Amino acid sequence: MKKISTARALNLKVHFKNTREVAHSIKGLNLNRAKQYLQNVIKKTEIVPFVRYRYGVGRKSQLKKFKGTSGRWPIKSAQNIFQILRNAEANAKEKGLDLNSLYIKKIEVHKAMKGHRRTFRAHGRVNAFSSHPCHVELWLVEKNARINRTFAP
Repeated sequence: MKKISTARALNLKVHFKNTREVAHSIKGLNLNRAKQYLQNVIKKTEIVPFVRYRYGVGRKSQLKKFKGTSGRWPIKSAQNIFQILRNAEANAKEKGLDLNSLYIKKIEVHKAMKGHRRTFRAHGRVNAFSSHPCHVELWLVEKNARINRTFAP
């Protein structure tokens, strides 16, 4: 029996950049700590540091415990990743894994196909108005479990 639990969500209608930053902030955390962190982000008592997509993002005083100075509280992204985390937890419980020793080994956020709309401007012009959805995949692994590499023939 493998000591791993996975969950994924495709074509989430949340911003890719915000979701990437939320995923980056919870990677490597214990399952219970990650759930508590996401709930705190939703309540705005803890902040998500923006590392890669930080230009135009304001400076916040909650970031004193992080190295960066830019951060936000992406509530919709945090709610979606929290649901994926609960799904992976249910999968782990179904497999009989120890829930207290699970941590987030891998969390990936990929760009999905853009949603194309139009917005109408002055003087009869029309501009593109695209959404930037994403795919999220998550692995939960037991802390001291060793995963053997399998080679495809």
